[in-house]
Amino acid sequence: MTDPETLKYTRETGDFSRLFASIPYAGFIGLECDRFGDDLIFRLPAKQENLGNPILPAIHGGVIGGFMELSAALYLMLSQDALRLPRIVDFSLDYLRAGLNRETFAECRLTRQGNRVANVMVSAWQKSRAQPIATARAHFLMED
Repeated sequence: MTDPETLKYTRETGDFSRLFASIPYAGFIGLECDRFGDDLIFRLPAKQENLGNPILPAIHGGVIGGFMELSAALYLMLSQDALRLPRIVDFSLDYLRAGLNRETFAECRLTRQGNRVANVMVSAWQKSRAQPIATARAHFLMED
């Protein structure tokens, strides 16, 4: 799991490699992230192991869901200066179109931050932000 030094390093340098190395699933699917000011864009590179339908070829729906859920948790952890990944309470995912075997992006937006619960909206796209392949709503329990 993540340690405070890794989080401090990630926040100060914008280098996510140490943070992602501490989360096995991030490494398994190939998760990457780019910072643009205060904005984070998560990236899932085209990877043969992530395919669910090799005929199309299309990314497995579970990989898309896992990518979006992990992106939301990391976004919340980094934007709220949390010391660990928040606990997921609920995750609702809408698949809008096939996620073909190409680079996929996700952007997160904090919609509500309470004392105990935070809500994050996630949009995933491939060629154009205007044509998302999936959208999600995630609710997290914020713990001390």
